Amino acid sequence: MAKRIVIANQKGGVGKTTTAVNLAAALQQQGQRTLMVDFDPQANATSGLGVDKNAVSPNIYDVLVNGADPRRAVAHTPWCDVLPSHKSLAGAGVELIGFPDREHLLKKALDVLEPDYDYILIDCPPSLELLTLNGLCAAKSVLIPVQCEYYALEGLSDLLSTIRIVKRQLNPDIDIEGVLLTMYDGRTNLSIQVGEEVKRHFKKKVYYTLIPRNVRLSEAPSHGKPIMAYDRWSRGAEAYLALAREIISKSK
Repeated sequence: MAKRIVIANQKGGVGKTTTAVNLAAALQQQGQRTLMVDFDPQANATSGLGVDKNAVSPNIYDVLVNGADPRRAVAHTPWCDVLPSHKSLAGAGVELIGFPDREHLLKKALDVLEPDYDYILIDCPPSLELLTLNGLCAAKSVLIPVQCEYYALEGLSDLLSTIRIVKRQLNPDIDIEGVLLTMYDGRTNLSIQVGEEVKRHFKKKVYYTLIPRNVRLSEAPSHGKPIMAYDRWSRGAEAYLALAREIISKSK
């Protein structure tokens, strides 16, 4: 049975998509069969793994709205498999309102794909609406990226409240997988203070692995590659490989 992890934070710019892409590739490199589900209409995770987000068909929108077979929608890349997104997904929140059991549409699609994978990562949009709700209902746990900036904890209470509601009413299995500190710079007091504050709130849920500020991590998406393929020896690549090993170790 695949471990399903949704990567969520309604605050933008926290390294959510960067984490989805690079963690998926790192897990695959560690011998885990991995599927990265791009559930964000911007489709940045899709293009970040070298898949043409404008040309791919069928995609996750076709699966949810048009009933396409999710197995036909999976794109295979050298780094991991991808269930690609498309800009048409932006209107899906409205289109799906009339669908029965609309909160579980993604879960039903992933139930079909689950036997083929060890890990399924879901990259959600930076908001708390129907798409993110589908992601939370489809997963067993939530990975929360938190950037080491001044407003790091702002809005996290809303996400935690949503997770509690989902757990109570829609998905009793959902739990926090872990909290990941991103854009960390150990040379600054701010990063150290934010790290301490996050650990005070989340205690043992915070990963030991820290994702550093790293220029190569920022460059990799423009080349359609995860950091392991773009610059294997960069600090960013080493960090995501360490995170993958930490997650695998915890799972065991």
